[in-house]
Amino acid sequence: MTIEQVTVIGGGILGSQIAYQTAFKGLKVVLYDINDEAMKAAKQHIKLLKADYQRDLKITDGAFEQGLEQLSYSTDLADAVKNADLVIEAIPEKIAIKQSFYESLAKVAPAKTIFASNSSTLLPSQLKDFTGRPKQYLHIHFANQIWIRNTAEVMGSPETDPEVFNQAVAFAKTIGMVPIPLKKEQPRYVLNTMLIPWLNAALILWAKGVAEPATIDKTWMIDLGVAVGPFAVLDVIGMKTHYNIVVTEAEATDNDDLRLVAKKMKERIDANKLGPTTGEGFYHWPNPEFMAPDFLMD
Repeated sequence: MTIEQVTVIGGGILGSQIAYQTAFKGLKVVLYDINDEAMKAAKQHIKLLKADYQRDLKITDGAFEQGLEQLSYSTDLADAVKNADLVIEAIPEKIAIKQSFYESLAKVAPAKTIFASNSSTLLPSQLKDFTGRPKQYLHIHFANQIWIRNTAEVMGSPETDPEVFNQAVAFAKTIGMVPIPLKKEQPRYVLNTMLIPWLNAALILWAKGVAEPATIDKTWMIDLGVAVGPFAVLDVIGMKTHYNIVVTEAEATDNDDLRLVAKKMKERIDANKLGPTTGEGFYHWPNPEFMAPDFLMD
């Protein structure tokens, strides 16, 4: 089976990016979210992508509009997946939420449909039994800013059909990704196995009052010779996304430092300092301080 019709579940920051990138590369896409309010937010996320694609990919207005023409929206799950070759789920990193969703999805999706999660922390084996089709279930993990950070980590469970795995790899190539096939299940895949400890180390320095976010980023940027530091990355990822990861890890490891980080992050979430989508995170957007010419000189 060639994957030609895709349904993306969840129109948050990354879900909306996955949906638009897939449509931009010519596949038919339905973006599903739970209600009209969530869908309104998803459409706004996609609208904001135009400036990013034009800046980074040098595309025309017409090219961006062609992507939009491939994309439709639905708040009816059965309608959203009725023609889907592949469903990609991008909903919160909570097993109970995912279990409820997959049990509902299994009742309405066609028998042919491959199910995939964009989960950044959970393993296919933790969710496969909820899908009713473990052989047709795997994870495809995308990085934020999908159009330029174009890796797709493909990870199956021991029960995933090898042909389904190969179809997922081929799909990733079709939508402009570099597939990163994992030979076995690995918590946090390749990227987040390295990324999350780095982000958490920076957050602990901030939460314990050791240094300000800009100071921590400057240290990293100057000494490693790179363009961004951890707090710039956190802003792009989105405060809520990493907050959920921190809370889960704090509970699992009984780590007081991470509990403090979660508390401090929750304060920023409550103040609506979520990152580029609200105009302020650790930096002010759309012109964050770390991009100023003199940022590293002070």
